[in-house]
Amino acid sequence: MTFDIPRSGNIDVVMLLYPPGVYRTQDDTDLLIRVMDRGYAKGRRVLDLGTGSGALAIAAARAGAASVTAVDLSMRSVLATKVNSWLQGVSVQVLRGDLLEPVAGRQFDLIVANPPYVPSDTDALPRHRKARCWAAGQDGRELVDRICANVTHFLAPKGDVLLVHSELTGVDRTLEAFGAAGLDARILARASIPFGPVLTARAPMLERRGLINPGQRIENLVVVGARHA
Repeated sequence: MTFDIPRSGNIDVVMLLYPPGVYRTQDDTDLLIRVMDRGYAKGRRVLDLGTGSGALAIAAARAGAASVTAVDLSMRSVLATKVNSWLQGVSVQVLRGDLLEPVAGRQFDLIVANPPYVPSDTDALPRHRKARCWAAGQDGRELVDRICANVTHFLAPKGDVLLVHSELTGVDRTLEAFGAAGLDARILARASIPFGPVLTARAPMLERRGLINPGQRIENLVVVGARHA
């Protein structure tokens, strides 16, 4: 079991607990927290999809959210989020289930998501290995597309969606997918970072498929915001 301290946002002075198999806070989470800290969470009902360690949910609570609900399919992530929110003294409702299914019939003012988005060798999604934290099908969009297509019905009339992923996943495709679901979408933030261990290990496969240039070891992250058209 390991601990880490996020580098920015509202939880930068409190340690998070990461049981084995739970996604560790990294640059994508950090970037999304910095965007959310622009006032998106204050006084709003917030939903964190695929919460992992609960970093985004906890950041929303500390930013003044009226209520925070966190969902994850992994029991370890559910337990980690419950413990981490308790350690940080914030109230988070934590539910186990597949993306939006546990909150059927509810609406939220802010929905945040840092889903798995790394392109993989196969479209089969791992369920019981650590790779489930990042593997997302051959185009990296298995979870991203599901969120874009279904989030509209869970979004309050003046609500916002904040979604972070790599440019490898296809930024234009995300903008188009939100548009097809009746939402206006735009890029709110970008960040360029060196490849971490996951992408470094997959770099040869990404080069063979033409998803990155030969020798490229810099990843571009984006936060896409969407709201009702």
